[in-house]
Amino acid sequence: MRRVKIRVKGRLDKHWSEWFDGFDISYHGEDETVLSGPIRDQAALYGMLTKLRDLGLWLVSLQTMELTAGRE
Repeated sequence: MRRVKIRVKGRLDKHWSEWFDGFDISYHGEDETVLSGPIRDQAALYGMLTKLRDLGLWLVSLQTMELTAGRE
């Protein structure tokens, strides 16, 4: 399992967290939203990116990191 951090242009209200599989939603600057959380595989990641595309949000950056034992 990996942890991802996705930054998009625009403000996404925190109530969208459930639709994005419980990802944390935070903000960077005035006009960027950051979604972060664990993702099980690449297919789930592509599903997340499809949801962002369908909302018309512009992808700014995407970071992934391997989860270590004992961490979510």
